[in-house]
Amino acid sequence: MNIFVIMKRTFDTEERISISDGKINDDGAEFIINPYDEYAIEEAIRLRDEYDGEVTVLTVDGEEAEKQLRTALAMGADKAVLINIEDDIEESDQFTISTIIGEYLKNKDVDLILAGNVAIDGGSGQIGPRVADILEIPYVTTITKLEIMGEKVVLTRDVEGDSEIIETSLPLLVTAQQGLNDPRYPSLPGIMKARKKPLEELELDDLDLDEDDVMAKTETIEIFLPPAKDAGRKLEGDIEEQVKELAGLLNKLV
Repeated sequence: MNIFVIMKRTFDTEERISISDGKINDDGAEFIINPYDEYAIEEAIRLRDEYDGEVTVLTVDGEEAEKQLRTALAMGADKAVLINIEDDIEESDQFTISTIIGEYLKNKDVDLILAGNVAIDGGSGQIGPRVADILEIPYVTTITKLEIMGEKVVLTRDVEGDSEIIETSLPLLVTAQQGLNDPRYPSLPGIMKARKKPLEELELDDLDLDEDDVMAKTETIEIFLPPAKDAGRKLEGDIEEQVKELAGLLNKLV
């Protein structure tokens, strides 16, 4: 089984984000594998172990993303691919990234593609579905369970607190939701092995693409932090008076 995982490098969830001149200031910031992508990587490794095959982790970024790819290899992925756009593209969006990934995968022997449900920095959840559309294969988002039964694939999908059971077949793209599994930590032997595993680096020219082919369709005008919230207020006095005051405050919000 040939399994591919789409991965993104994102800010560490513990990072304190700062804005400078309408842009996110990432000087000295720590980066990690997007947490939802960790579920996708873990599920890919488990499926590989059960059904044999190969897991390739793929990202579109700059050279800095090699660290996160090596982490995925240390977790147990077999191969990694970095499509380096650092020197070719100044601004990218979901169209840019999905077009590049789709171009890379279109001639590959693909059985299953996994991606995170969303990236914690952007949260659009567009890359997976866009790639599936380019490859003209079915996709199912926000999955919390995946079972392969011969030619049939049975998926449990999170639907705003409820569940939906879907049957489909390979080739297929799915996006992983929290609850799908518990991602493993890279072990010391895994980290040592990761150093020797193949990490291929490509550029747009290697995919017969140029900047015009993947030019962003959207433009970010400004990024800003939400306004600071006022401090909370504690109601005091007897319960009846507190209820009346609370009702009055709530009516002002309507």
